[in-house]
Amino acid sequence: MSTPTLQRAPEPSPAPSDRDAESRASRPSDGGRRGGAGGRMLVLAVLALLGVAVLALVHVSQGTASVDLGAVWRAITGSGTSQADAVLIDSRLPRLVAGLVVGCALGASGAALQSVSRNVLASPDTLAVNAGAYLAVVAVAAFGISLPALPAGATAFIGGLIAAGIVLGLSRAGSGPIRLVLAGSALTLAFSGLSGMLILLRAQETTGLFAWGNGSLAQIGMQAVNQLAPVALLALIGLLVLGRRLDILALGDDGAAVVGVSPRGTRSIAVVLAVLLAAVAVTIAGPIGFVGLCAPAIVRLLGARVPGLLRHRAFIPASAVAGVLVVLGADVLLRAVFGAQAGVAVPTGIVTTVVGAVVLVVLAYRSRDSGSTSSSTAFARVRSRRAFVITLIVAVVGVIVATIAAVLLGDARLLLGDVANWVTGNAGRIVTFVLDSRMPRVVAALLAGAALAVAGTVVQAVSRNPLAEPGILGVVGGAGVGAVGILTAVPLASFWLVGGASLAGAALAAALVFGLAARRGLEQNRLVLIGVGVSAGASALVSLLIVLTDPYNGAKALVWLSGSTYGRTFPQVLPVLVALAVTLPILVTMRRRLDVIGLDADTPRLLGIRLGSTRLGLLSIAVVLTAAAVAAVGVIGFVGLVAPHAARALVGQRHVRVLPVAALLGAFLVCVADTIGRTVIAPAQIPVGLVTAVIGAPYFIWLLWRSRREG
Repeated sequence: MSTPTLQRAPEPSPAPSDRDAESRASRPSDGGRRGGAGGRMLVLAVLALLGVAVLALVHVSQGTASVDLGAVWRAITGSGTSQADAVLIDSRLPRLVAGLVVGCALGASGAALQSVSRNVLASPDTLAVNAGAYLAVVAVAAFGISLPALPAGATAFIGGLIAAGIVLGLSRAGSGPIRLVLAGSALTLAFSGLSGMLILLRAQETTGLFAWGNGSLAQIGMQAVNQLAPVALLALIGLLVLGRRLDILALGDDGAAVVGVSPRGTRSIAVVLAVLLAAVAVTIAGPIGFVGLCAPAIVRLLGARVPGLLRHRAFIPASAVAGVLVVLGADVLLRAVFGAQAGVAVPTGIVTTVVGAVVLVVLAYRSRDSGSTSSSTAFARVRSRRAFVITLIVAVVGVIVATIAAVLLGDARLLLGDVANWVTGNAGRIVTFVLDSRMPRVVAALLAGAALAVAGTVVQAVSRNPLAEPGILGVVGGAGVGAVGILTAVPLASFWLVGGASLAGAALAAALVFGLAARRGLEQNRLVLIGVGVSAGASALVSLLIVLTDPYNGAKALVWLSGSTYGRTFPQVLPVLVALAVTLPILVTMRRRLDVIGLDADTPRLLGIRLGSTRLGLLSIAVVLTAAAVAAVGVIGFVGLVAPHAARALVGQRHVRVLPVAALLGAFLVCVADTIGRTVIAPAQIPVGLVTAVIGAPYFIWLLWRSRREG
């Protein structure tokens, strides 16, 4: 079985000469069969170009009106005069050329990022490059600024470069896939939260960006492609020129330094060029997901039979061609399945994300668990009983203060006397109306925050990773698919029907993740990576359901997907209360097992703990808590990441102390976020999930930096 890290070339022998090291970096691995390998590469190149040509012909023929070869020729030569020719020139050919440019750019970008990070799971998606570029474009549009293609591309480039710098800077090179994927996923969540907040707050200025945010090849004219295609070509040429240096860099930093290649300089240039390619793709078509992951993976599989294909001057262009095949193939499949009319509304990026999620799950399934994932010092830190008692008292007081503020503040400000009158039944009509709608929201925020925090505590202990959170298990995405699916089929569905569908979707997603990860006893790296893949695929399916059924009301769906307590009633928060009441006593009885499992993989076995079944039971509890919270308030991120880690930092690693403190911190965080969302732009509201993303992002970045320094 192969590991999920890019294999390095053999290390150079001691004190090699410059000529020896350079010859090893450029020597084909099949030695005397160079001619045979060259012949196979030629055959592959011909087949790939033939595949691109066939897909291009099929692609340009798809639409609401039939097109013959004569019309295509007239469009190419510019001699078309009919209305059908105009449609072909202004719509279909620009869409085809956009697919060619975007596929080429994302494939080459993914190949370069994987080589630089020495990680086959690196891509513009997993490094949050696409999310950063998208946020930059949305931020400009939110202020009513309309930019031409080149300035828009420059804006996307700056956003993507910042994101890549954060992720690569906070994850050590060669540190394995899990840290990079977790860092990129969490930063993507933060940037997506900011983008969603801007789209909701500036809905008129950002009309259409929700669908575009999933990646769409639809174009009006060739202006954007004509301006940005030369930029992509220059960046691609730059990577090809850098190809020999990237080959030498595969020898290791010491081997590269021996022959005069600067590892830091080479990586920096490669990252800049890769981000520039991704920015071009985002500017043209939005963030089309996982092409940068799939294309190099396809080439690497072929490279097992044609080793010369893995040399970067062949690997990068081959990945670019594979990216074109993936993008055009996804667009052709999209319009073949949903029809020409729906193909205009449904973003191509949804299909590529589903395919990329499958590739990520397959790579994770085939990987070996290195077992190197270790806890941060917060897991091993010991705190006194006095520190725990003081922390617990402060947390309780904080929750009480946050609850009082949440009850009093909002679009209508109240006094404590109004609340007292409401409790005794003596309040006026307006006060009664306000508190009847506000109190269930406050209770929902408190209970959902506590449930997510407890679920995150369990997930971090079982995965032995302080960067993990419930969303990585695919549970949140599965719950979203269930809820949006039932709302699509039954628009007037009751809360209980939506909640039941959400729970069913979460259970199915968890069963899929656990079933695939059960190999070798639910090893944590595989579990996390499979969960990330399933979560990405589920998110794409949710977007597909939204766009197919209500493409002009993305804001409504975004509110639910961003988490909201709006319109909640006391019966609707009852499932969360029941889930907490049932699971917390169970976790208290299993507290010692949580302590032991959080240490390492060997100690539980020495103590007679059945690691696989214990992990499965604990993760099932986390699934129930997460599904109940999502059914009640929608998708809320970062709570399950921030609250458990902060609790461990405050009271130590013993779960008998961590669980209550984490629950209180989670309740406090969501309650405060909900109050902010209801207050800052009242009477309008910001979904609580977007606020928690904005609050949690700085803490997460600090956490990553600290754990990198400790590592």
